[in-house]
Amino acid sequence: MPLERRLPKRGFTNVFKKEYEILNLDTLVKLNLEGDITPETLAERGVIHPKRPLKILGRGQLDTPLNISAAKFSKTAMEKIEKAGGKAVVI
Repeated sequence: MPLERRLPKRGFTNVFKKEYEILNLDTLVKLNLEGDITPETLAERGVIHPKRPLKILGRGQLDTPLNISAAKFSKTAMEKIEKAGGKAVVI
């Protein structure tokens, strides 16, 4: 028998799993964006895929206040955005 048939199948693939585009705060700082940051503006610049929801993670430091809209935020990202004087809006 071929090897593929001798080995057991493991688990399954969830067809409803959401794939998020992940961005850290240090990446947003490097982009030098001002004003409101939305998934649409990031997709226009080619940073993220336009069809996937955006999740912001908290790696890096944020010095300027930014208004960021995304599908999800990590706890540390929310804290750092609000500490810098910005807003984190969940869409």
